[in-house]
Amino acid sequence: MTTLLIPAYSAAAADELEEVAIPANLDSLESFRRWANSDAYPETGRYSWLQGQLLVDVAMEELFRHSQLKLAVQFALEEWNRAQRRGYVFPDGARLTHPGVDLSVEPDAVFTSYESVRQGRVQLIMGEAGDLVELEGSPELVVEIVSRSSVKKDKKTLRKLYWQAGVGEYWLIDARREPVSFEILRSGSRGYLAAPRRDGCPVSRVLDGPVKLTSEVDPLGHPQWRVHLL
Repeated sequence: MTTLLIPAYSAAAADELEEVAIPANLDSLESFRRWANSDAYPETGRYSWLQGQLLVDVAMEELFRHSQLKLAVQFALEEWNRAQRRGYVFPDGARLTHPGVDLSVEPDAVFTSYESVRQGRVQLIMGEAGDLVELEGSPELVVEIVSRSSVKKDKKTLRKLYWQAGVGEYWLIDARREPVSFEILRSGSRGYLAAPRRDGCPVSRVLDGPVKLTSEVDPLGHPQWRVHLL
């Protein structure tokens, strides 16, 4: 039996779900993937399969402490990757699935190397229309930026499941309030461990150096983010 989880504080969630047709037969990862790759999959909202539970998040993203921050992280990773020519950076919207963990989610960013694809640690999955629409396996790096609707999912559930799925490095950022929390978590024998810091900045094993997150106030008083790869 599938459990449908909706963030309790999202007042608009119930009304939004009235316009979303969720199939009654979503009882496995396989049925969820078929739905996610079909024309019936909703264009709005974020839908995750977490070990037999369907998590529905229809909350709108905060513009500056989530959406703009996510863009800055994605931009920094893409700039690094273009210089290094190591693999692929996928922004939010790219689906990551791991059948062995019963997991299918859309992270805020994913990096997987060419080598991981060559060796089969990550597979590029084709959808019904013949397009490549999904990553399956264990990428090197996943990023999640915490929002009001994803606190438990990002900080507890996905921290456990990404580790079980063999994701080597998990970047977890919570900028909802000051001071901003930026953790780089490395896979250990029993779970994720905080990466060592150099000059106060967490060190990425994947990027082979410290990563610094800074912000400044724009002319209208909103934070503008930069991610520095030191």
